[in-house]
Amino acid sequence: MPEKTLEALFYDGLKDIYYAEKQILKALPKMARAAQLPDSKAAFQKHRDETEHHVERLQQVFEIIDKRAQGKTCEAIQGIIAEGEEIMEEFKGSPALDAGLISAAQAVEHYEIARYGTLKTWAKQLGLEKAALLLDQTLQEEGATDKALTKIALSAANNKAKVAA
Repeated sequence: MPEKTLEALFYDGLKDIYYAEKQILKALPKMARAAQLPDSKAAFQKHRDETEHHVERLQQVFEIIDKRAQGKTCEAIQGIIAEGEEIMEEFKGSPALDAGLISAAQAVEHYEIARYGTLKTWAKQLGLEKAALLLDQTLQEEGATDKALTKIALSAANNKAKVAA
């Protein structure tokens, strides 16, 4: 059994977020199609494009640590995505759909922010400065996406949800 070190934990965390990003790549187009507000649709489409870059950066980090890029099933992201799918189903066609989609997307963002923040810190502690920079770049983008979603929620989606159909 391999020794349980920070390096092993870092690798395990990379596999977790790699799997999560791949699942998010599949979920975002569904969310974009379901969204009713143009701003919501655009935000989900933009984040899908960004997520492709996140996967590429993670592949670079795997290369830095000389490990194969592979995912490890992440039950947390599966649960968060399942909640988003429930919202799409239960609120389809309703004025509250976009507000619900944004809340589901923000749950994903907050999970990613937590993961990337931890991985960045571990990379620094392991002396993996280039990996830390790559992880920080993604962390900054995830934070910006969260802020953009909040703006859409406050400017349109939440108000639309308050109005009866």
